[in-house]
Amino acid sequence: MQMVVEHKHKIGFKGAILIEPKPQEPTKHQYDYDTATVYGFLKQFGLENEIKVNIEANHATLAGHSFHHEVATATSLGLFGSIDANRGDAQLGWDTDQFPNSVEENTLVMYEILKAGGFTTGGFNFDARVRRPSIDLEDLFHGHIGGMDVMALSLERAADMIENDVLSKNIAQRYSGWNEDLGKKILTGDLNLEQVANYAVDNNLSPVKESGRQEHLENIVNGFIYK
Repeated sequence: MQMVVEHKHKIGFKGAILIEPKPQEPTKHQYDYDTATVYGFLKQFGLENEIKVNIEANHATLAGHSFHHEVATATSLGLFGSIDANRGDAQLGWDTDQFPNSVEENTLVMYEILKAGGFTTGGFNFDARVRRPSIDLEDLFHGHIGGMDVMALSLERAADMIENDVLSKNIAQRYSGWNEDLGKKILTGDLNLEQVANYAVDNNLSPVKESGRQEHLENIVNGFIYK
């Protein structure tokens, strides 16, 4: 990979170099198991700013993650590159590469992409095929058109969520303490653990717990998706 990156710069290639995380097939323990594993591998060799990930929905679920989780992880780490849009079968342990058909799943994926500023390289690719019993030419039509309709509707729903970003507001409210004086000092490393403990004792801290409100937020998301 070092040689590939060096050659890219040597010839002046401006495109992205991508790794597609994939667990299990063909081996079980590998450096590209999921987005977080890829990041650790790239970080180890100083390539985290040179290579990005192409995330496949089916590979995310095979790794035990949601498609949404993998995209959110990639955007937060600055690794997001491109998408293979498909889906798998939760009861099977291998790639089935079916066309995407869940607006619920892909709306959250689109939300993370839009929140991160959209694609700077890559895009959506259907790494998908019709099922073995689907032997007519029109089945190809239904698979591709259905997949495109799902992604388009998911984009519309995600855009609505961005314009009325209740999720970000709730997250900011729950973690608002990190923007206060003590929280800022902890984040910047100005206080060590002993100093934080002494501060809590000296100031008789008794913080009020903030609910995660997961059910409420899930209902809000459903309100956007199924409006």
